[in-house]
Amino acid sequence: MAGEEMNEDYPVEIHESLSALESSLGAVDDMLKTMMSVSRNELLQKLDPLEQAKVDLVSAYTLNSMFWVYLATQGVNLKEHPVKQVLERIRVYRVKKITDSKKAAKLDRGAASRFVKNALWEPKQKKTPNIANKGKSKH
Repeated sequence: MAGEEMNEDYPVEIHESLSALESSLGAVDDMLKTMMSVSRNELLQKLDPLEQAKVDLVSAYTLNSMFWVYLATQGVNLKEHPVKQVLERIRVYRVKKITDSKKAAKLDRGAASRFVKNALWEPKQKKTPNIANKGKSKH
């Protein structure tokens, strides 16, 4: 840090934080360029439904987080702003819930069908008279 040129527009104490912010923004920019290089439909076609849900949740959370940061830089009171509820709602829809439901018990249709079929009442079939005994009378 001694060899780095310090800008006099801000306090020296926050130089490391600003450098980390600049690095993070560069990483976000690189990720966005990567994501934008492929159409959303092409990207989602290559993923299974769980991965699609993850991409959608992360995208929604990232976009709203960036909007949150923008509002903060504009001096908006974030405690009262609706974006706070949006971020909380997205946080609740974590992929963990999706993953847990994927691990949940699955319905075995064959077994369920056999269970229901065997549990249903079926009338007993009437005995049909034997053809050989048809002409004979009982005494």
